[in-house]
Amino acid sequence: MHPRTLVVSPTYNERENLPKLMERVLALPDFIELLVVDDSSPDGTGELADTYAATHPRVHVLHRSVKDGLGRAYIAGFKWALERGYERILEMDADLSHNPHDIPRFLEASENADLVLGSRYRDGIRVINWPLNRQMLSLGAAMYVRLITGMPFSDPTGGYKCFRREALQRLDLDSVGSNGYSFQIELTHRIWRQGLRVAEVPIVFTDRFHGKSKMSWHIVREALLMVWRLAAQNGFSRHPSPGSKEAQASKTEPAKPPTSPVSH
Repeated sequence: MHPRTLVVSPTYNERENLPKLMERVLALPDFIELLVVDDSSPDGTGELADTYAATHPRVHVLHRSVKDGLGRAYIAGFKWALERGYERILEMDADLSHNPHDIPRFLEASENADLVLGSRYRDGIRVINWPLNRQMLSLGAAMYVRLITGMPFSDPTGGYKCFRREALQRLDLDSVGSNGYSFQIELTHRIWRQGLRVAEVPIVFTDRFHGKSKMSWHIVREALLMVWRLAAQNGFSRHPSPGSKEAQASKTEPAKPPTSPVSH
């Protein structure tokens, strides 16, 4: 039996990208479903998602009345998934920077891990269409997070992840304090600190072709401060809590991803 799987994808003004996202997810095996969490996009993304959901039973839409950040959108989606009994919950960007065709590899790795991280930087750099300054910012952020928190992962800031249901249930989602870029760091850090199993699989990340990036210096600043807060909460310990099972990146990985750009 395949694990009942839900991909959670927050949207805000992603109408141009939504058709290809739907096409690629619906091309996957039938046990994989999609939840679009729309923050009242003024461009009609939510209404377009409703149109797909009306004719595709594997597509679901969660409408939120306010735009209050990526983290809050993901938490709403996670709660929706847990209430409905999904066994694997993925988070994935709606702008096509994450390739849905990688999902089976995440699910394979999740057989032996509580959290699977999609890594842009494991065994090399796999980023397409980013300018040099954005690439250096991302690499610098990953090094910074590893240095301050002690997390041993090559890409601790990435946003393509697969959680086992049991891992999300161990977290107090309402107490997650971060919301933007730092949300990704905080969830990974919480799971690692509990000694749960964390694996990484290499992915190809392709920058968006349509729409506008939500990244800003305000989001980056929030992440920098969050990292220090997380470290301070744990006495600047560089290891999971005493008595817990040591969490580390899995040494056994699925097949490597394609190294060429995905088509758009």
